[in-house]
Amino acid sequence: MSEQLADLRRRMAEISDLGSLGALLFWDQQTMMPPGGAPARAEAAATLARVFHARETSPDLGALLDALEPWAAEQDPDSDDARLVWWARRDYEKAVRVPEDLAAELTRAKALGQQAWIEARAAADFSLFRDALARQVDLRHRYIACFDGFEHPYDALLDDFEPGLTTAELRPLFAELRDALVPLVSAAGDVEQERNAGAFKGEFDVVTQKLAVLDVLGALGYDPDRWRLDPTLHPFASGIAPDDVRLTTRYDEHDFAVALYSALHEFGHGLYEAGSDRALWRTTLDDPVSLGVHESQSRLWENMVGRSRAFCAWLLPRLNATVPGAVAGLDTAGLYHAVNTVQPSLVRTEADETTYNLHIILRFELELALMDGSLGVDDLPAAWDEGMDRLLGVQVPGPVEGVLQDVHWSAGLMGYFPTYTLGNLIGAQLWDRLRDDLADVDAQIERGEFAPLREWLREHVHRHGRKFPPRELLRRITGEELRVDPFLRYLREKLADAGVLATAT
Repeated sequence: MSEQLADLRRRMAEISDLGSLGALLFWDQQTMMPPGGAPARAEAAATLARVFHARETSPDLGALLDALEPWAAEQDPDSDDARLVWWARRDYEKAVRVPEDLAAELTRAKALGQQAWIEARAAADFSLFRDALARQVDLRHRYIACFDGFEHPYDALLDDFEPGLTTAELRPLFAELRDALVPLVSAAGDVEQERNAGAFKGEFDVVTQKLAVLDVLGALGYDPDRWRLDPTLHPFASGIAPDDVRLTTRYDEHDFAVALYSALHEFGHGLYEAGSDRALWRTTLDDPVSLGVHESQSRLWENMVGRSRAFCAWLLPRLNATVPGAVAGLDTAGLYHAVNTVQPSLVRTEADETTYNLHIILRFELELALMDGSLGVDDLPAAWDEGMDRLLGVQVPGPVEGVLQDVHWSAGLMGYFPTYTLGNLIGAQLWDRLRDDLADVDAQIERGEFAPLREWLREHVHRHGRKFPPRELLRRITGEELRVDPFLRYLREKLADAGVLATAT
């Protein structure tokens, strides 16, 4: 079957290249494109989506897969070729159910929706975003209607970001987490306390912040010949290719933590994008397997590394040298305590590790309601405000701190938010296994030796790309199914160790 396999690889290389072009268009719109370019960008993106869709749904590709599948069934199921055929079939079967016009309109609405969101945020006026959001909700319903066999409408969206996961499986996980976190936040949190207990507060110009962030990232493994860092309104990472990784962050001239921790978060994403086995490049197997696994990498670097006692010990003298005043008067114990304090707050991207998942649970509830029709777009701001009061006990002063704070819905990314919490859960299970394998990882981090940690993640997670479905990958690494307990145990133990919570029980 060598000729057919070569043909499949050629087709997958074209699809991979088109995906990279789409990622580049998105990165440019978020970082470089002038606002007036949005309509033209929407049309260009829609045209690219049509070309991409035509490649993904080609009858010749379907016939090729028909010919290859009996052969693939006789191969080692862990081989690259067998997994390539399996994933190509999965992608094909999903794509052929979506009409070309709908695929193009989904992409066009993404570009226009993001511009509407930017303008609505600038004006602090939800009404300027209302129609774009209603359009996205309608398009998601049309997309869901393309599929059958899903128990809940939301499953069709969730499956795009976390293959194989269902709403029925997610609900009890999130309920268990919510029921544990609400009393934990009540016991450890202080709504009046400043974020990070006031550490990182001051007056810091953007140039100083960028140099300091690059200094930290460079020590962690950032490669300036293959990576770049740019400012944006809502931080993200984009892996154009393994040797072309684009990170972004946001600078707040009064709080250095905003740039620092968003950069740590995006660095984790970048490592995953850069770390796939080069043998998988341009096969689509080099894609991340799921956003839950992707978020496990970003949240691990942001929190499990970035808010650890060992990292604080390494970070403190570095920041005293590069950003004088950012952590003035703090020793290692003080900084460790500060970055793990609990403050029920308004904005997800600036939330502490303990309250963060309650922000995600709210978005999950709202997305389910939008998809099952029990909540209308016009009622969304009020539902948001009520949920923030119910889950976190905070009052929302306006739409920028409320329903307009995230970019995701403007791009139609419904089904995405749960993967942040999945990433926290997966990350905790990986962290347990990692610490078993790297018994001296804390000492290594404190000395600034990050290569063993990077290599462990590359070997166990990054190099596989999407060869193994997410839950299979988790089982292979940890021997476990997805669970809530490891994350809750990790969180309680750290809060107790940092002096934020009286006891770890």
